[in-house]
Amino acid sequence: METTEKNKHVVLRFNKEVIEQGNQESFNELMHQKFINQSAPEGMDNGAQGMSYFFEQILRPALPDVKVTIHQQVAEGDLVTTRKTITGTHTGTLLDVEPTGRLVQIDVIDIVEVKDGKYLQHWGITSLPAVLSQLKQN
Repeated sequence: METTEKNKHVVLRFNKEVIEQGNQESFNELMHQKFINQSAPEGMDNGAQGMSYFFEQILRPALPDVKVTIHQQVAEGDLVTTRKTITGTHTGTLLDVEPTGRLVQIDVIDIVEVKDGKYLQHWGITSLPAVLSQLKQN
C-alpha cells in the first residue's frame, strides 16, 4: 500500500475507532508524541490530551451514539484532508447546552499531517458553533 493510502487509513481508523468507538488504546497508538492541534480553541490544551478531553469529556457524553461518516478523503504527501459528518442524539450536555433529544449533525473538514503512521498535526473547520446556536434556539 502506498504512503498516501496508508495515511488515509490512519485517519479513517482515528475517526472510527477513536471518535466513534471511544477506543483509548487506538488513540494512544495513533497520536504522535509531538502532536499539535492547530485548531484547538484559545485556552484549551493543543496537545494529545486536549484532543482526548474533547472527545471523551465533551463530545461522547453529549452524543453517546456518535457516528462518523466519511464523505471524501484526499491525500498528498503526509497530509490527509477529510470531509465528514459527525452525527448523534443530543442526550447529554454539549458545551453548556442542555440535552434536547434532537439528532445533531456536525459537518467537518479537517487536515491531518501523518508521520510514521501517527497524527502529528491537525487543522479543522466545523459547523459546531452553528449547531450549538440552533440547539440553544429550540
